[in-house]
Amino acid sequence: LDIVYMHNLMNLSYLVMTDSGGLQEEVPSMGKPVLVLRNVTERPEGVEAGTLKLAGVNEDEIYAEAKDLLDNKESYDIMVAAKNPFGDGYAADRIVEAIRYYFGLRKDRPEDY
Repeated sequence: LDIVYMHNLMNLSYLVMTDSGGLQEEVPSMGKPVLVLRNVTERPEGVEAGTLKLAGVNEDEIYAEAKDLLDNKESYDIMVAAKNPFGDGYAADRIVEAIRYYFGLRKDRPEDY
């Protein structure tokens, strides 16, 4: 899929199941839970933060984890509310404001993130 369509699709999704390392970083910024279809991840900070959950590679385990998020609003809400250790998706906006400040196009220094 084209990246724009992929992001739109993820934004419209209730949850995302993936084995992609990049999506493990991107999707939590969209406020969506991520089930990682692996036994291990190179993004353990996402698992520790609660934005990612290792679902493994076994069909029954993946089904159980997905069913829990679909049926259990509390489980879903906990993952959605977790702070994303990879950022909040607004880095570009902050960079623009920092550049504006640097060149005198903005009076106040942007807040630190």
